[in-house]
Amino acid sequence: MFFASDNWAGAHPAIAERLLKESTGFAAAYGASDLDRRVEARFAEVFERDVAVFFVGTGTAANSLGLASVQRPGGITFCHAGAHVIEDEGGAPDFFSGARLMPVPGETGKIDPSRLAKRIAAFPEDAVQHGRATAVTITQATEVGTVYSLAEIDAIAAIAGRRNLPLHMDGARFANALVALDATPAEMTWKRGIDILSFGGTKNGCWCAEAIVFFNPDQAREMPFIRKRAAQLFSKSRFIAAQFDGYFEDNLWLDLASHANATADRLRAGIEASNTARLAWATTANEVFAIVKKTAANIADDRGAKFYEWPVPSETPELVGADEALIRLVTSFATTEADVDRFLDCLAAQS
Repeated sequence: MFFASDNWAGAHPAIAERLLKESTGFAAAYGASDLDRRVEARFAEVFERDVAVFFVGTGTAANSLGLASVQRPGGITFCHAGAHVIEDEGGAPDFFSGARLMPVPGETGKIDPSRLAKRIAAFPEDAVQHGRATAVTITQATEVGTVYSLAEIDAIAAIAGRRNLPLHMDGARFANALVALDATPAEMTWKRGIDILSFGGTKNGCWCAEAIVFFNPDQAREMPFIRKRAAQLFSKSRFIAAQFDGYFEDNLWLDLASHANATADRLRAGIEASNTARLAWATTANEVFAIVKKTAANIADDRGAKFYEWPVPSETPELVGADEALIRLVTSFATTEADVDRFLDCLAAQS
């Protein structure tokens, strides 16, 4: 019963086999192999347009370097107050970009457009003392399991566009959001005004495969130097390419995300039907946030369930009772229905 994170899951066998196949023989280094080029072309097919693609090893690198590519002196990047870039990346986006991250409030993990507009307006181009607006980043799916609708992305993009600010998407769980919306990759990104995407594969069945995708290749002119300076230019980059090659084959990536979301749906339904637990808020991707009795959480822990207790949002302190705990449960491509049912049995055991 592993619900701590989709990062805990291993690699899908098809991706492992693709890596094994690539492990013999010789190929040009530093992204110049035939496989690298073929997978870059595959990204263009997936997104229905010419793109510039840069493979990196971690999601933090993808976010940090993607944002670094659009920064200017005194830069301010706007993100949700609870976004991964500001809460969980150890200051890497600030360090590599030289910009400050400016938190913007919003319910259920999503930037509030009206508050974003006000925050951006506070940093005009000539604000030498305070800094100037340079970028906006959104997380899809969000840190709390919610997903921006296409209309919500449109609203954020319109605000960024008024100041000609590049719009970045942290897509660590990109595939989970995509299948939740039943949209195409193009519809959820550049057709909505996204300029740069951190495309994640590690949480969805890869070993360590992330990519920075530019929907305007001209905007990526400095990225080869930025990536090299950040020590993210892998000499044997074909092993990242190989993972994506297996990931995209026969739409495996969408199947894996669909499975993770479906097991999360099963978990949500079971919690909704429970007399001893309830959902903290509605989610649509592969993260579930539940309020459970502390005794139930202890029973689940004793039976081997892995999950994280989550901080109670400061804006809703009344959400959780004194004898309760807020927990996060994350499903993955490797989660089984039996895993879900065993966890739900743990909740029922203390009723």
